[in-house]
Amino acid sequence: MEPPVRINHRSIVPLAETGALPRWRRPVVLLFLMAMAMPVAFHTWSALLNNFVIEAAGFTGVEIGWLHTVREIPGFLAVGVIALIIFIREQVLGLVALILLGVATALTAQFPQLYGILTLTMLSSIGFHYFETVNQSLQLQWLDRARAPQVLGWLVATGSAATLVAYGLIVLTWERFELSYNFVYLAAGGFTALVALACLLAYPQFEAPHPQTKKMILRRRYWLYYALQFMAGARRQIFVVFAGFMMVEKFGFEVHEVTALYLINLVANMVFAPLMGRAVGVWGERNVLIFEYTGLVIVFLAYGGIYYFGWGVVLAATLYVLDHLFFALAFALKTYFQKIADPGDIAPTAAVAFTINHIAAVFLPALLGYLWVMSPGSVFVLAAAMATGSLLLALMIPRHPEKGHETVFARFAPAAAE
Repeated sequence: MEPPVRINHRSIVPLAETGALPRWRRPVVLLFLMAMAMPVAFHTWSALLNNFVIEAAGFTGVEIGWLHTVREIPGFLAVGVIALIIFIREQVLGLVALILLGVATALTAQFPQLYGILTLTMLSSIGFHYFETVNQSLQLQWLDRARAPQVLGWLVATGSAATLVAYGLIVLTWERFELSYNFVYLAAGGFTALVALACLLAYPQFEAPHPQTKKMILRRRYWLYYALQFMAGARRQIFVVFAGFMMVEKFGFEVHEVTALYLINLVANMVFAPLMGRAVGVWGERNVLIFEYTGLVIVFLAYGGIYYFGWGVVLAATLYVLDHLFFALAFALKTYFQKIADPGDIAPTAAVAFTINHIAAVFLPALLGYLWVMSPGSVFVLAAAMATGSLLLALMIPRHPEKGHETVFARFAPAAAE
């Protein structure tokens, strides 16, 4: 009798054979561990960022705009993943990028000057964006279409739960123990790096049944997906950069207050994300995305009203929570692409889509930083216009998207193969 084959981190295991592995070593569990590890570093960095840069470096809207422009450059260059996966397996690349995110986050407070902050931001952003590019690809390759919406909803909820623990600790201990930015960044970044390293060493390398094309692909029949990604990136930057900055600059929120607001968002995501995943499965991507973009138009117009009409902090905080809930529906865009894509296109298109998503992100924060100084309300009115553009594009998604039926226009002129 031959001894059983020993599985280690260098072993290549086809997805069809992963059922023989212990449950904790299967691909879905790895997806959940990565979903837990990434937000601890990234969202802790985000929660402390506005207070840190204002207190430590005296940032204004101009500097914060430049910081986020630098942060988004690696997202614009995410297409470089296509070149890297020629030499490195996607799973390995994703975990190495996650380690980089953790280490760079841990070191953030060590360099509290403009150029030091920008440098660490660039490094952590490379880790974040390359991880997210690969992670989205692996999710769509490893999850079957029937289960994908529900599992993606649970992955969102898992990330929210992990971040909830981190934020809860900040809220409970920040003032009581007079924590420093350096300690919190070191703890959060170190946790993410250690979890990623453990995953790199503990899991075999999983092989999807469809080999991925290792070159850049732009297909005409994916044009609507590309357009939705571009608008999503432009629209989201305004929220990420300026909504939180508004809470600190206009309403004087302190670290524990900003984090408490994030805690509410996380609890809401934990409750609603699985339900949203089920909603995508029942109602379809078209209806869910129309609902998301309609809600975002209303939210951004209300943000503008805070500046134009002097509406108060309670409304601002409520809108911030609603904003997060609407953005949580964005995974419907992933499942839309999963339904229309050739299986071998998932990895290269994930990289291309990330680059398209970040085209506006490279220049928009810096430009809008100058507009913010003159008229903060105008920034949110512009975001509402972008959300309206996304809504019009969502109306072009068919009720039952599939290859050859990528848009509602396919019934009149079937899409080309390319």
